[in-house]
Amino acid sequence: MRVTNNMLVGNLLYNLNQNLGRLDKINEQISSKKKFSVPSDDPIGASKSLKLRTDISKIQQYKRNAEDAESWMRETESALIEIGSVLHRANELAVQMANETYSDEDLEKVKAEVEQLKKHLIEIGNTTYAGRHIFTGYKTDKKLLDEDGNYKLVDENSNGSSQLTANEIVEYNIGVSETVKVNTVGIKVFGVDTEDDKINPFEKTKVDTNDTSYLISVFEQFEAALGDNKGEIDKTIGRLQTCMDQTLSVRAEIGAKMRRLELTKDKLDSQVLSTTELLSKNEDTDLAKASIDLKAEENVYRASLAVGMNIIQPSLVDFLR
Repeated sequence: MRVTNNMLVGNLLYNLNQNLGRLDKINEQISSKKKFSVPSDDPIGASKSLKLRTDISKIQQYKRNAEDAESWMRETESALIEIGSVLHRANELAVQMANETYSDEDLEKVKAEVEQLKKHLIEIGNTTYAGRHIFTGYKTDKKLLDEDGNYKLVDENSNGSSQLTANEIVEYNIGVSETVKVNTVGIKVFGVDTEDDKINPFEKTKVDTNDTSYLISVFEQFEAALGDNKGEIDKTIGRLQTCMDQTLSVRAEIGAKMRRLELTKDKLDSQVLSTTELLSKNEDTDLAKASIDLKAEENVYRASLAVGMNIIQPSLVDFLR
């Protein structure tokens, strides 16, 4: 087969372009610090990077959910601590009233303080976090208690009724198939007045609008007993102790969940770190290796240019000059 100058030049240009293309690709990898800039450069690597980025995004969302859940529970814990303080103060007053004799003026002062403590409990029952009521189950847009301490759960101008059940759980996703309950339904904290001390007021599973909160009723009974009814005050001390025990029990549950959230956040941080490292290995340029490859391709390209000048044989025109 006769080899013409055009064939030699064509092959030379083709090979030069191939070498130049590899040189350009490595140069782009170094300048962008990425192994590929478009999916067609490395379809498998690009697909893997997409999955890893999706995984990182999901993990970061789980972390935000865990932080939001923790904030909700901290707000609940603060409310329970405040309830505990109110109950402790009421218990101090009840013990004093049961053991000593006071003037009518002193009794009125104690009644006034008990009334203020009761109102403060109602305010705590309507505590909100980020605009959502924390004790009303699914009905986060509704108040738990009205101004008299009865369960509310309906709109301000509504004549309707509603129920609050103990299984109205608000959950946050904090992992794949992993959730955490963030809310504490008000029944577990404020109870329901059963008018029978033998029945646990915190075991009811649902309440209706206008049912009386046990916690509030204890303070009303305390107010009514102030005076000559020391026997009823003794009962009040027992009721207050029941409320304090229940408050501590609920706080313990929240504390356990918050410790779990701390561990979950640490785990998610670790997952983000390890997944980010995998992403970096998959798509980031190894600059040391790329620099060596760049130098090698530059040498190949220069050698190709030099060889190309030598393989093109002299023509008759060269001898006629």
